[in-house]
Amino acid sequence: MAAPPKTDAREVAPTPTMTSTSAALGAPAAAGTGRMMVSPPDGGNEETVYIAPDNFAMVLPGVYRSGFPKIKNFPFLQRIGIKSILTLVLEEYPQANRVFLEQNGMRLFQFGVPGNKEPFVDIPEHMIRLAVEQLLDVRNHPVLIHCNKGKHRTGCLVGCLRKAGGWNLCSILDEYVRFSAPKSRFMDQQFIELFDVNKVRVKRKWVPSWISSVAIVSGPGAVILPTSSNTKQALEDDGATQEASGSSANA
Repeated sequence: MAAPPKTDAREVAPTPTMTSTSAALGAPAAAGTGRMMVSPPDGGNEETVYIAPDNFAMVLPGVYRSGFPKIKNFPFLQRIGIKSILTLVLEEYPQANRVFLEQNGMRLFQFGVPGNKEPFVDIPEHMIRLAVEQLLDVRNHPVLIHCNKGKHRTGCLVGCLRKAGGWNLCSILDEYVRFSAPKSRFMDQQFIELFDVNKVRVKRKWVPSWISSVAIVSGPGAVILPTSSNTKQALEDDGATQEASGSSANA
């Protein structure tokens, strides 16, 4: 995979005058209904309308999910400050989308995977693991995950990310079913259940504050951080130790 373009996207914070009609973060937006209206700074009457991609929702701070972004969704992605796009589609990324990313300094990560369809097509676990590792790097945030509809492949990746974040399996699968409705796939749920989060490898320096259980790599060794309560302190302690010894993990 070719090296992604340099990231220098501006992060745009939502303003107090921003309202949402139906794309509430944390719940999937129905097709064509996710909209954000922003009043002009001078107090005028005209509002700018931003349209979210289908099935758009916040996963975690700095991580979003949706269906395939269309041209009409580009201003919305700019508005929420997206810095990276992580796509799971197999097909070549559309030229219009590539131009938009390049013009806005956004990075593109393409981990093309097929959907889980019985009996012969399976999502490759190593590709999802690599995608999870990119999501666990705060340098890529805010990041948008998408496939075509934002349901099955995206649901698998989000489910595996939830495992890294310490969610219990019942909650993970419940979220998967809500977003994949009306057609959930048993093989997707089985994939999430069997995904081995202990094979995930990320740099200690770039782990998000919300992570709870993941193998944090520094050189040849690794340490498992089993609970969310001690993760932040463990990372801080490790960083202080490395700074005192004059060594640090490679970026």
